[in-house]
This record gives sequence, C-alpha cells and structure tokens, in this order.
Amino acid sequence: MQATSTLEHPEAPPAVKSRSFKRAFADVREAWDHRELWGHLGWQDIKQRYRRSVIGPLWITISMGTTALALGLLYSVLFKTDVATFLPYVTVGFIIWNFIVGCVTEGTDVFIANEGLIKHLPAPISVHVMRMVWRQVLFFLHNLVVYVVVLAIFFTSLNHEYRISENGPVHPGLSWTIVLAIPGFVLLAVNAVWISLLFGVISTRFRDIPPVVNSFINLVFFMTPIVWDAGVLQRVAGGDSQWRVLIAELNPVFHFVEIVRAPLLGHAVDWHHWAIVGGFTVVGWFAALVILRNYRARVSYWV
Repeated sequence: MQATSTLEHPEAPPAVKSRSFKRAFADVREAWDHRELWGHLGWQDIKQRYRRSVIGPLWITISMGTTALALGLLYSVLFKTDVATFLPYVTVGFIIWNFIVGCVTEGTDVFIANEGLIKHLPAPISVHVMRMVWRQVLFFLHNLVVYVVVLAIFFTSLNHEYRISENGPVHPGLSWTIVLAIPGFVLLAVNAVWISLLFGVISTRFRDIPPVVNSFINLVFFMTPIVWDAGVLQRVAGGDSQWRVLIAELNPVFHFVEIVRAPLLGHAVDWHHWAIVGGFTVVGWFAALVILRNYRARVSYWV
C-alpha cells in the first residue's frame, strides 16, 4: 500500500525559480570570477582599436590633452580666471567626465554590441559590462598622463583649503588627500557597472534609449561644473545667491566628479559628496539587481 501510495502521489520536484535575487547576485559574482576573461578582452579591445598605429593608445592621451588645453584656455579667458588655477581644474574634470560619459554611452549599447558572444559564449551577462568598464578604466589610466604633465607644470607643494569660491577654482596643491582619489575612483567604477547593467538591459529591449541618452548626455556636460566652476553661480549681483548653488548640487554627476577631482587637485572632499554618492550607489545597485533578476534571461532573446 505504501508503494502504491508513493506511485499515485509522487513527490513533486522543487520549482526552479528563474527570477530570484540569488541568481542576480550569482550573475555578478560569477562575472567577477571570470575577471581574467573580461580583463583580457578589454585589453584586446584597445589593441584592436589602435592596430597598425605608430603610437597606439597614446592617441588617447594626445586627444585628451588637446581638448583639455583648448577648453581650459578658452574658458579661463571667458571667465577671467587665472589659467594656472583654471587649466588644472578643467583638465582633471574633463578626464573624469570622459570616463563617465564613456561608461554611460557604451553601457547603453553593451549587450547589443556583444550579440554574438552572448548567443555563443556560456558566460554571465555581467561579464560584458565589466569588460566595457575595464576598457574605460584603461582609457582613464592613459589620460592620467595629461594629469601628470599638468601636475608638473602648475601644481604647488602647498596645501590649500578646497571650497566653492566666488573667484573661481582655488590654486591646486599637493597633500595627503590625493590618496582619497583611489577610493573615489573605485566607487565611480562600481557605479559605472550598475549604470551599464541597468541601461544596457533596458536599451536591449527598447532600442530608442541609446540615441536618447547620447543626446541627453551633451546637456548634462554643460550643466555639470567641469569647464566652469560652481562658484560662478554666486557671482550674481544683489540678493541671496546661495540658492543658485543648488543648480550644481542637485546634479548627481557633480558629486561623482568631485570625489575624484578634489583629491587629485590636493583638496579635501566635503563629506556630503561622499554621502550623496554612497546613496546613489545603494539605490542604483538595488535597481540594477531588480532589472537583472527579472530580465537577465531575456537579454539573449532581445539582442
């Protein structure tokens, strides 16, 4: 009777939950375990881009240096600011911005561009995001050569307090605070991963997202204190101008730039920049994991 009962009422196998945060976490964790794969692919991307070039990736540095020099000289004249203080400010800001815009614009296209690998390579989809972010990190390291040149020309050994000044950026200096640029950039790269995951999955489903982001990112550039100082918002005659600073403070990109730029210029980072970036990191990763939990398996069908 017991055997008959067992046959008539077999124990059902446990349901496999394809949509779970456990699988979303596993995708990111397995992608990190495959770091040799995406590290090699990211390096090969740069080598392929500059194949048969005489100076190779140094073109990245030359392009960045030329752009930063032109913008720094132009806006220092427009804002009537000392070029010795404004050019380093613009240069460092533009190097960081180039990393951010590269991650955002390429992040929207990251799965579409890797259609062949997604369909034929049995690997977590987060591998393609980390490959793209690693490639942008290598570009950033190349661009730091421009920072070193500016460091040698304009920086002083004096330690200056960092502040929003009505007279423009304060003179750059070197101090122990430069080491804070390392955790600042790591935090920036961690946020680049969730941004690319979030927009990458959405853009794979809705192909109108990449051109919209590319158009919007140009507006964000001019709204972010990169080629202009936040102190310029205080130079309005008459009345309380403090509220105008909110134009910069309400821009999240400003805080991401500041946690890296201020230490590289030898200044302390205000605590509220870290707090805002930390909040965006937590909320952003939660949103990315929700998207990864619900639509990770569909990406291979959408590309």
